[in-house]
Amino acid sequence: MSGIGPVEPVGSAGPAEGHDVIGADAPRLTDRWPTVSPRARRTALGAGVIAAVTAVALLAPQAGSPDHARPPDPIPYPANVTDWHYLGLGEPLASRATGGSFRFAVSVDIGPPVTLTVLDAAFPGLTAHATPRPAFTVLAGTTRRVTVKISVSDCSGLPVSADLPFLDVTLRNTRAIQHHSFIFDGAYARDLSTLFRRACNRSPARPAPRPSGSAGSQNAD
Repeated sequence: MSGIGPVEPVGSAGPAEGHDVIGADAPRLTDRWPTVSPRARRTALGAGVIAAVTAVALLAPQAGSPDHARPPDPIPYPANVTDWHYLGLGEPLASRATGGSFRFAVSVDIGPPVTLTVLDAAFPGLTAHATPRPAFTVLAGTTRRVTVKISVSDCSGLPVSADLPFLDVTLRNTRAIQHHSFIFDGAYARDLSTLFRRACNRSPARPAPRPSGSAGSQNAD
């Protein structure tokens, strides 16, 4: 083989020839451990045990804490957890009544308390506000009975009958302030229509005339 010198047998060169030592380790503590006094050994072992116990005590509560296992649930928007249900009239409507008391049950499912303020009652010519106070607060998991006073101030903007009437409400909790409309039908729509008729001296709405012939068989000219 060209370019290769003779192969020296292992150990042919003595230590006096000054070969470099590759990968030699620095002195380690364990190399000196047999020479350490018994008192120093006990001190070093005690310090190591105290450090290990302290580390476990600091890390264990964080690892087992529910706050570190799962992030807290976000606070819900107030409109998503608030429900309104119509209960009926507070008192019968008079024959010439221009206003009435309408009772509701308001509940909040979860989250922080929700403060509500009734703003409007859907149709122009109406005013609405909760009594005895315009704003009220409902706690989570509870239901509060609320009376809303609705008055007719102008008949020109009112329909003959209330179709899907709603209440405009402001809702506020620690997450947000929202403007929301709660829509009702059934008994509330009928009672509100009765108020319209009596306040505006109107006759009840008549049903539309029924077409002649059976359904789906009418002729178009």
